Amino acid sequence: MASGDEKVTTGESNASNQWLLPRGDAQSTGRSAVTLPKNLEILWEAKADEAIEATLVAGDGRVIAADVAGKVYAFDQSTGKLLWKRDFGTGFIASPAVSGEVLVVGDFDGNIFVLDAKSGQERWKKTTEGEISGSVAFYKESVLATSTDGNLYCFGIKDGNLKWTYQTNDQVRCSPTVAGDRTFLGGCDGQLHVIDLKTGKSAGQPLPLGGPTGSTPAVLGKKAFVPIMDGDVLAFDYQAGKLLWRHTDEERPQEYRSSAAVSDEFVIVNSQFKQVDAISVATGKRQWRHTLRRRADASPVIAGEDVWIAATDGRLVRLSLTDGSEKWTYEIRGSFLASPAIAGDRLFIADDDGLIRCFGAAKSVQTEG
Repeated sequence: MASGDEKVTTGESNASNQWLLPRGDAQSTGRSAVTLPKNLEILWEAKADEAIEATLVAGDGRVIAADVAGKVYAFDQSTGKLLWKRDFGTGFIASPAVSGEVLVVGDFDGNIFVLDAKSGQERWKKTTEGEISGSVAFYKESVLATSTDGNLYCFGIKDGNLKWTYQTNDQVRCSPTVAGDRTFLGGCDGQLHVIDLKTGKSAGQPLPLGGPTGSTPAVLGKKAFVPIMDGDVLAFDYQAGKLLWRHTDEERPQEYRSSAAVSDEFVIVNSQFKQVDAISVATGKRQWRHTLRRRADASPVIAGEDVWIAATDGRLVRLSLTDGSEKWTYEIRGSFLASPAIAGDRLFIADDDGLIRCFGAAKSVQTEG
C-alpha cells in the first residue's frame, strides 16, 4: 500500500519544547520523549470563559486553547499571561493545531478557521457540511480536515483553495494521521482508510475494522494502531494491507472512545469501563492493567517513562509505563475531558470549568544546589 520510494516515518516521539498537535506529533503517537520531573507543582493558572473539552497545544512561547463557547485564546507559555483572545460565537470540541505561523481549528458548525498564531487574526475560513470533531493535520503546504459529513478535505495552507476531497461512507470524527505521504482515517464506516496525500485517492482497499471508530489512528513505523467502539484494538501492517493482531478483552469487551498512545513496546488505551491497559506492540497481548475510580474520556499520553491519564473524576494520574503502578496524582473538584499536552519539562491541561494549569518542577527542587 506504500509507494516504493516512500520514506516511512519511524514514529519518533516528540522531544522538543512543543506539542503543536493534540496527539503530540503527525503520527498521532500521543508520545513525548521527556520524562517530567518527579516533584511537580502548579507554576501558573489561567482562565477561559467556558469549559474546555479539547486538548491544548503549546509551543513557540504560546499555549493555545479553544472553549465550547467559540473562543480561542493564546497564553504566554512561561507565565500564563493572556496574549490574545478571539470570539467566533460558535463552539469548539476539536483541538487547535499549529504549523509555523498558522493556527487552525474547526467548530460545531463545520467551519474551519485559519488564524495567525501570533496575533489571532483570521487568514481564511472554509465551511463543511458537518461538525468538526477532530483536529486538523498538516502535510507540506496543505491543511487536512475531517468532517462528520464523511469527507476529508485538503486545503492549501496559504489561500484555502481546495486541492482534493476524499469521501468515506459515514461520519469521520477522528483527526487525520500523517506518516510519509499517507494519511490515515478511522471511520464510523468501520474501516481504516489509508489515503495517498499526493493524489487524494485511496492507497489500496480500506482495511476492515469490524466496527465503527472515532479514534485517531496511531502510526509507528509501518504499523497502524486503532481502537474501535466495540472493544477491540487492532494493529495493521499498512504497507502490506495486513492485520497483524486484534486484541479483545477476554473478561469483558471494553468500549473505546479515545485514541491510543504508542511507545516502542506498548499500545496504551483507556476504556469507558475505567480500565487503562498496556498491550504489547509485538504480540497484541495485555501486559498490565490499571483500574481508575471513574472513566477517562481523554486519550492517554506517554511521556518518557510515564503514562498520563486525565479522568472524568478530576484526577490527573501518573502511571509507570513499565508496570502501570500509580506514581503521582493530582485532583480537582471538576472534570478533565481533554488530554494533557507535554511541552519540554512542563505539562499543560484544561478542565471543564475552563481553568488551564501549567505543571512543572517544584520550585524547591528547581533551586536546589
